[in-house]
Amino acid sequence: MKNSNSSKSRILIGATLLIILLSISFSCTKSSTNNTPTGSKGGSTPGANEVWIQSMVFDPLTITVNTGTTITWTNKDVYGHTVTSDTGVFDSGIIDASGTFSYTFNTAGTFPYHCKVESTMTGTVIVKLPSLGY
Repeated sequence: MKNSNSSKSRILIGATLLIILLSISFSCTKSSTNNTPTGSKGGSTPGANEVWIQSMVFDPLTITVNTGTTITWTNKDVYGHTVTSDTGVFDSGIIDASGTFSYTFNTAGTFPYHCKVESTMTGTVIVKLPSLGY
């Protein structure tokens, strides 16, 4: 009888430890997914009026805003990059890792840009007049 109770106790303790370990494992996994880089809106993608430089691309490739909007580029790569207008309207110079560059678009139009460091990196800002809402 003693051995039977002892075996049941060991099984119960083992099952309890297994449940605790699995609970800790799942809670750690859930926590680590919440630690991804986030935009100003708290997501894992750029927020409104943000462009991320990551994995050697501009994200998003094209952004559309109203006149008077400031766009901020954030370099999430480990290498320096630039945000350089194809028509000379703006040039960030080298943006180091974790650095930012902001530019306010006061004129409607289409503004293609590129990175001087990595010529395959290109993007476009489309600036529209605000809707009057009538």
